Amino acid sequence: MAAVAGLPRVFHVGSFGGAETAPAASLQAPEAGDAPSPTTAVPYTSVKCIDVRKNHHKTKWLMPWGPNHCEKLKDFDEAVSRQIEANDIVFAVHIPLPSKEMSPWFQFMLFIIQLDIAFKMDNDLKENAEITLDVSLAYRDDMFDDWEEIAHAVEIRKLKCTFGSPKTLDSEGRHYDCDFLPFMEIGSVAHKYYLINIRLPVNERKGINVGIGEIKDIRLVGIHQNGGFTKVWFAMKTFLTPSILIIMVWYWRRITLMTRAPVLLEKVIFALGISMTFINIPVEWFSIGFDWTWMLLFGDIRQGIFYAMLLSFWIIFCGEHMMDQNERNRLSGYWKQVGPIAVGSFCLFIFDMCERGVQLKNPFYSIWTTEVGTELAMAFIIVAGICLCLYFLFLCFMVFQVFRNISGKQSSLPAMSKARRLHYEGLIFRFKFLMLITLACAAMTVIFFIVSQVTEGHWKWGDITIEVNSAFFTGIYGMWNLYVFALMFLYAPSHKNYGEDQSNGDLGVNSGEELQLTTTITHVDGPTELYKLARKEAQE
Repeated sequence: MAAVAGLPRVFHVGSFGGAETAPAASLQAPEAGDAPSPTTAVPYTSVKCIDVRKNHHKTKWLMPWGPNHCEKLKDFDEAVSRQIEANDIVFAVHIPLPSKEMSPWFQFMLFIIQLDIAFKMDNDLKENAEITLDVSLAYRDDMFDDWEEIAHAVEIRKLKCTFGSPKTLDSEGRHYDCDFLPFMEIGSVAHKYYLINIRLPVNERKGINVGIGEIKDIRLVGIHQNGGFTKVWFAMKTFLTPSILIIMVWYWRRITLMTRAPVLLEKVIFALGISMTFINIPVEWFSIGFDWTWMLLFGDIRQGIFYAMLLSFWIIFCGEHMMDQNERNRLSGYWKQVGPIAVGSFCLFIFDMCERGVQLKNPFYSIWTTEVGTELAMAFIIVAGICLCLYFLFLCFMVFQVFRNISGKQSSLPAMSKARRLHYEGLIFRFKFLMLITLACAAMTVIFFIVSQVTEGHWKWGDITIEVNSAFFTGIYGMWNLYVFALMFLYAPSHKNYGEDQSNGDLGVNSGEELQLTTTITHVDGPTELYKLARKEAQE
């Protein structure tokens, strides 16, 4: 469950080929006229450096290029001829590429790794092989400063490789087709330059890095948010925050002016406005000047709260207009529907903490590195998708019930006076339109969640490639804000009176009852006039 400045992160990574194909050839650029991708993928090929000192990690960092670059190896045949051991070889990667700088506008960095492994009869890749990586990460903000360490860890990754040719002498030198593996994730890009040093320590007695084949190269793909998209995103959040905040204050002020207490529907609309404001507040501006690596986790928490509130609201919103005999206007009446949403949201929070929380201390950690973690993550994506689809079907059923009951009440309209009939006809039309908008919003939210989860994880578990551009992100985010804005505007109590209606038909409404003939749906004395109409019929 990742987040790009408050939304789940979607990685624009092409379907990279095998080890024999350069990753750069597989990066997919958007076609002319298309909206740009929110993220960019940059391929890196490590440089093999020689480090023959014993205390490797406490002396100096090895640079792949520049004035103080390391002593390089062209290939491992040279290492063999010079009798250089595997423990004395360091794979160095400088981020970014030469003549470039990283920027805080990139927001985060995520790296995946691929090994170029050649087939050799006397050094074959064993089944279920695991590779041990001794990795270090450092930063600096000037090309002549000393490197400062950020993190150091020893990580194990399980190799997933296939070989498409018969394993004979004729096939020696051909490369395995290995999957990309998760490598590193950092929640901020506060520095200009980063350096990664990777060692593959060999210990035959302990079986460390034995039976992993003949490694030729280590390739990385760095993924970061586009600076241009970040600026547009920040500007959008900065504009929408006061808009929702103003309508929320106005909405609650209209409610507090009533002589009655707020009803459940009004309370949950206000709570939805609070959660929307919480996700809108552009705290990401501080990430430009501060090295806040916890921003990804904080963004996930904000998004999770909004998801939970939005899903719960739709259930209560439809339930309050079901017009049945069940007791409404009490949150306890929805515990069977809202309870599972709360439990599911808490489980997602724990799941996110298991990865993002650990990454605050160890950016090289990933839940996808183990069989159990991979199965749990896959199960989460599949189960979450199924549950959301079932939720949407249940919501459609509730909306259908509301529409059917509303249509039944329309038979009372001909007995009313013309003014009241036109008033209720307009109100019913606006209400039905709002319910259809609710369904459309729910459908887009479900699609967005599933697509974002599949896209975020596609490089981890297969060849599925789904490209999502910035228009999709901003469209969904704008849709949420517009929907919340419309709800608070339409359901704010009206203080306008339409006068007296002497012909109330079989509705049982007393003469002189206050009416409104405005764009709002909410009545001065109750949640909605439709709600009052339905409640009277249900009680009968």
